[in-house]
Amino acid sequence: MGLKLLVVGSGGREHTISQKLLNSPKVEQVYCAPGNAGMKLDGIEVVAITEDDHRGLISFAQKNNIDLTFIGPEDPLINGIVDDFEAAGLKVFGPKKAAALIEGSKDFAKELMVKYQIPTADHQTFHEYGPAIAYVKEKGAPIVIKADGLAAGKGVVVAETLEEATLALKDMLQDNKFGVSGAKVVVEEFLAGEEFSLLAFVRGTEVYPMVIAQDHKRAYEDDRGPNTGGMGAYSPVPQISEELVQEALVKIVIPAAEGLVAEGRSFTGVLYAGLIATASGPKVIEFNARFGDPETQVVLQRLESDLAMIIDDLLNDRVPSIEWQQSGYSLGVVVAANGYPGNYKKGTVLPDFQFIDKEQFHVYFAGVAEKQEHLVTNGGRVYLVEASGETLQAAQKKVYQVLDQLNTEGTFYRSDIGFKGIRS
Repeated sequence: MGLKLLVVGSGGREHTISQKLLNSPKVEQVYCAPGNAGMKLDGIEVVAITEDDHRGLISFAQKNNIDLTFIGPEDPLINGIVDDFEAAGLKVFGPKKAAALIEGSKDFAKELMVKYQIPTADHQTFHEYGPAIAYVKEKGAPIVIKADGLAAGKGVVVAETLEEATLALKDMLQDNKFGVSGAKVVVEEFLAGEEFSLLAFVRGTEVYPMVIAQDHKRAYEDDRGPNTGGMGAYSPVPQISEELVQEALVKIVIPAAEGLVAEGRSFTGVLYAGLIATASGPKVIEFNARFGDPETQVVLQRLESDLAMIIDDLLNDRVPSIEWQQSGYSLGVVVAANGYPGNYKKGTVLPDFQFIDKEQFHVYFAGVAEKQEHLVTNGGRVYLVEASGETLQAAQKKVYQVLDQLNTEGTFYRSDIGFKGIRS
């Protein structure tokens, strides 16, 4: 009998993780809770338990003899789901609540970086509007305003003008737009340079880096419009040198893992460093306590080793064997509901994906539901189409050819994912 695994979450990231785990010859079945209707097309069993129902998830894992649970999203991690699973004697992959604070509080993350001399933007934390606006006026624009807590990727405003910065501070500190998450804000200097994501499997002080990716956060072409959870990604990133990646590993990711151990917050799971290549070297924009979305959809395409075995090794104090594809590129484009990241309509019928060659392309579903045997939109980011190619241009061309053939009525996507890498 093969392994039975449970993945917690419902997005494109969890679809990708579930599919990668299911590809393991040692895995018999993968459940995803709550999952989404699109995952069923890939043989993933969807379970109607929400990610915040820790007791329900633990009960399911116990009754179904789940060998290992993988926690996808940040909310349950920050709410201590790993602690709860471990207390119930269950095997689970992800950081405990104390370690997940590196994502749960931007203020905590900044303090950690200052203490362990990890390069990041100059910053200050504020609880009140008056001192915050005085600081912003002193520093000038562009400037970055961040809600301290979680805000589904939307609590960061890159203010190009003082007016934008003022509005952002009012939203967070006066109008309570992000609730408790925005009751404290971090204001930091704007950093110029190429952004990239460096993820790593981490166990305490051991760090096993993944191939880097570049996400596209703004909603529209040429990095215009509001911040989103991510509109597309590609991997690797040709304009970021291997020397710079190694510098980021040595000066940022390893010290962060070691710093968490030193603070009594040892981290086991996936540590995500959102970085920027500045004129004076790589600096941290943010840390996350889990896989990124949409980076996962392109990074895991590059993984040649068995993901289930990597996790099993990490949880059993063995050194994992991790091999990455050395040639070619992977690129993914997110298709989102019109109006995202603001208000959007649900229930638009999705196109038929049957014509897509599953050997050449992957479709990872996120905000979808089932209605009268059709997939319909049910969230902001609806699905992502991914393809690989020998060159970044080839991968990009393949994805957009598929998107051109699909009926994307009621949805939109960026037409420039990957161009930064191609033009570099």
